[in-house]
Amino acid sequence: MDYREAVQDLAPCGLDCSRCADHERGEIKQLSQRLRQLLGNYGRLAQIKAAEKPAFEHYAHFREILSLFADGPSCGGCRSAQVKCPISCLAKTCHKEKKVDFCFQCGEYPCTEQFKDLRGLRKRWQENNDAMKETGVAAFHLEQKKRPRY
Repeated sequence: MDYREAVQDLAPCGLDCSRCADHERGEIKQLSQRLRQLLGNYGRLAQIKAAEKPAFEHYAHFREILSLFADGPSCGGCRSAQVKCPISCLAKTCHKEKKVDFCFQCGEYPCTEQFKDLRGLRKRWQENNDAMKETGVAAFHLEQKKRPRY
């Protein structure tokens, strides 16, 4: 992985947009679509199995959630014109004004005042940016790919 790929996948705050469940090319979306296809008409069998395993009584609800993952909003990531992220984050626009790819590259970093109201995101934002600054963006990106997104 190189710097250019990292900029495509990572938001300015350091979160990995490409691993988000709503990312248009994300693995979660792709795997959900594939699983839905493979399950086909499994609902009929789920009804039969429900007699022995009551969890299968909720198969229709599972199928509905699976469809939300498969067909949910298609977000292109925080750097795209197709941003559908529910998190209100100033980094999406601030990095453009400051002409940097990531927050840690800004001379005003860490501007924690802007992130004070974002619950647990502020800590994660600073940890991500400190790690990118210390290990390099490409190395950070590679490490993120090995971890669960959520």
